[in-house]
Order: sequence, then C-alpha cells, then structure tokens
Amino acid sequence: MDYALARQHMVDSQIRTNKVTDERLIDAIRALPRERFVPEPLRPRSYVDDDIELAPGRYLMEPMVTGRLIQAAAVKATDMALAVGAATGYAAALLAKLANTVVALEADGALAQRASVALAELGIDNAAVVEGQHAAGCAKHAPYDVIFLDGAVEQLPQAIVDQLGDGGRIVGVAIEGGIGRATLWLKS
Repeated sequence: MDYALARQHMVDSQIRTNKVTDERLIDAIRALPRERFVPEPLRPRSYVDDDIELAPGRYLMEPMVTGRLIQAAAVKATDMALAVGAATGYAAALLAKLANTVVALEADGALAQRASVALAELGIDNAAVVEGQHAAGCAKHAPYDVIFLDGAVEQLPQAIVDQLGDGGRIVGVAIEGGIGRATLWLKS
C-alpha cells in the first residue's frame, strides 16, 4: 500500500474539507505517518475516516476529529502540551510538531511502550511518554498551555483543570446525554 498517497488523500478529502485550515497543522498531518501508530494488521485502515481500535476499549480517533480538536486548541510553538490518554502517541506526535514540549500520558503500559517506540523511531524528541492514570494528569510538568484529551469524557477531572495554566486551552470530546461533542475549555 502506498501510505504517502493514502495520507495525501486523507488530507485532501477528510482534513481540508472539514474546516481544518491551520497550515502548520495540515503540514504536520501530511508529514506524520499515521500508520506507524496503528497495529500492523490494521495499518491498511490507517487513513480511513473512522476510529481504529488499538486495544480493548481504546481507539485512535478519526483523523478529522483529531485535526479539528488540535486546531481549536490554537497550539503555539512556545506551548507546553499534555496529551491525556495518548494511546500509541499519534496526537502527541502531531502536537510535538506544533508545540515546544509534549507530555504524553498513558495508563496502559503496553500502549505507552508502543507510543515511546513510535516517537523514538520518528525522531520526535520533544515529546515524552509518561505512564499514569488519565484522570490524575501529570502535575510534575504542569502548568500546561494546551491539554488534549485523546478520547471522550463525561466529566472533566478537576486534577486536569488544575494543571492548566492561565490562558490555557483544553480540547476533547465531552459526552452530554449520550452524545459526544467536540469541546474547547478556556482558563482565564
């Protein structure tokens, strides 16, 4: 399979057509081999417009949703970012192409290991994977300018909110009445 061509088709038909307009983000999506963050047997599905199951109950978010959330976070080159529920590290890798430093928090040891390997193999040296409970965040490196919730939450954990710096942004999917809604929280 020609993954570079599939990636370009994804950018043209899923990313650009769904209001992702930040050129830095589009360049990052175009450059980052998404298939490296997907288990080998599922790699041909890397660029489909759908969630991909990485482990029981854990998914790689569809590309358009990931792109829209990261764009909403308005990531700056000087930002310190936290990716909560980083799984295999795809969103953390995208954030690393936009921010100064990224902490990728993952509770599942096997997924954290896969994320570490993928980031290292791609030479992404401004992102570090930390094992820990998602709801606790990673206070050691706080405050964060951007917190990306790589998954859906019914309630935003207070520990996560407490780790956001003034003027910071949290993006994720909030579950309200059984429906997921892309959400941007701002701290002022």
